[in-house]
Parts: sequence; structure tokens; C-alpha cells
Amino acid sequence: MSTYQSLNGHGEPRATMLYEQSNVLNVSKQGRIASIVGGALLTNSAINNVTKHPIRSLLRLVAGGYLLYRGISGNCPITAYAGRRMGEKHSRTIKVRTKFTVDKPRDEVYHFWRRLENLPHFMRHLASITEHDDFHSHWVVKGPGGVGTLEWDAEIIKDEAGAFIGWRSAPGSNIATAGKVMFEDAPGGGTEISVVIAYRPPAGYVGTGLAWLLNSAFYKMVEKDVMRFKHYVETGEITA
Repeated sequence: MSTYQSLNGHGEPRATMLYEQSNVLNVSKQGRIASIVGGALLTNSAINNVTKHPIRSLLRLVAGGYLLYRGISGNCPITAYAGRRMGEKHSRTIKVRTKFTVDKPRDEVYHFWRRLENLPHFMRHLASITEHDDFHSHWVVKGPGGVGTLEWDAEIIKDEAGAFIGWRSAPGSNIATAGKVMFEDAPGGGTEISVVIAYRPPAGYVGTGLAWLLNSAFYKMVEKDVMRFKHYVETGEITA
């Protein structure tokens, strides 16, 4: 698992994004042995001929290094990218965590977020949210640049007035997603908000047009959307 942490204009941590990826073994034992042998031969050849054929040796060194990694780790990135992974249900998850203070009373901030249809006003990756009742809604998400869409039904699973909202995709949805927002009185006034939002693509997403869910541009878009909340709820204006 790797961690990405962005900074605000003052060099302070702004939001943390966690990319979770399973270390699935997708190379057979025989394939690993063959990769190690082939990688060693290519690497040795590259070293021995580097002065005579520098470009060819460089290519052999890259190929040899890849085969050695494939054999030692048991994971083939090319195979994974092509969607031929063993246990493909272990797809990556985008998880955004952030905490910030809003210069508004806690109850006002809570009620604004509790009306889910307000979220697309400042979250650009959300095309729309339609509330069916107090606990069930329909979400539509769009990819970076408006390329690709995905929709599902969601349900609020925990609701504490003025303190906590938790939601998740409804059973049977074609994407696993969940989120929670916690509201607390800030020591200096206003409301301290803690947000966690997670998206996991469905199993078998490769080749179905949903690869944008794992694109770094989508990660950054979700992060920026969360951080727009502070400005929007305080001023009613949407930042660029």
C-alpha cells in the first residue's frame, strides 16, 4: 500500500489518499523459474556487451530486470493490466481521508451535508445524486474530463444528528463505495470535519471501460472535490 499526501499553499498536509492494491501472485511456479533464468541470461549478456552494443545492452538490461522482478515477486504487471489476474476480485481501492475546519456552526454544516443532493454542487466527480427517501439515494459519478460514468444505489447506514453520517453502496451495486463524515465543534469556533470516501471498482473492471477509476486524475479530482466543501459552505461559491 502506498500513500499520497498533498500540501496546501502553506506547505501543510491537506488530504491523504491511500491506494490499496493486493499483491496477487499471477505467475506460475514454472513461469517464475523461467523468468529468473531468462532474466539472469539477459542481464549477464547486457553487462558483457555494454561497450560493443550500448543501446542493445540497455534494452536487454531492462528486459532482464523485468523478468527477474516477475520471477522473484511472482507478479506480472503486464498480465495484471490485461485483466488476466488470478483473484481479480482484489481490485484497488481509492480512499481519501482529510480533516479541516469550516467557519460555520456544526448543525448548519451537518444539515447541508445530510442533504446529499447538495454534494454535486461542489463535488465535480458527482454528476448527480437523487434522494429517494431519507436513507436511500441514486448516485452517478463521472470520470476525469467527463469521460466515463458509473451509477449505483446507496444507503445511509448511520446517522447521528449534528455528529456523523455514514453511507455505502447498496447490496448488488456494480461498485463498492462507502463514506463517512464526522462533525465536531472546533476549539476556536466553527466546525471540524473529518471525511473518508472510498471507491473500489467491481471485479472484472478491466476491459469494461472503467479503467478511469484507477487513473490518478480521478484520485486528484475526488481529493479536490472534498477540499472544495470548505469554500463552498462558507461562501456559497465554487472554486476552480
